[in-house]
Amino acid sequence: QVQLVESGGGLVQAGGSLRLSCAASGRTFSSYAMGWFRQAPGKEREFVAAITSSGIGTYYADSVKGRFTISRDNAKNTEYLQMNSLRPEDTAAFYCAAGPTAYTLRRGQADYWGQGTQVTVSS
Repeated sequence: QVQLVESGGGLVQAGGSLRLSCAASGRTFSSYAMGWFRQAPGKEREFVAAITSSGIGTYYADSVKGRFTISRDNAKNTEYLQMNSLRPEDTAAFYCAAGPTAYTLRRGQADYWGQGTQVTVSS
């Protein structure tokens, strides 16, 4: 069993930065690919970023390329999302996810989901 808990959300002005964290339970964190999704009010959940179990490969939605960076620290069982140059359209609930591969995560499929952390970007 894997449990995921996000933190680090909050209110930030446009152009600012924020770092989200996802703490995972269990002893097999390093076996999973990890990712981030977001969901704005009235919108469907969308893929944001994913990272392979080794941390070597990373993947991003076109809308966040060059602004967001996903990383992981397997020793701490933690995944991160560094968000820079934030825009009002980034406002959403962000969810941490875990799955067998980054390939499946990019397609919206995950085995485990966190409960979400709210990110609000003001103009």
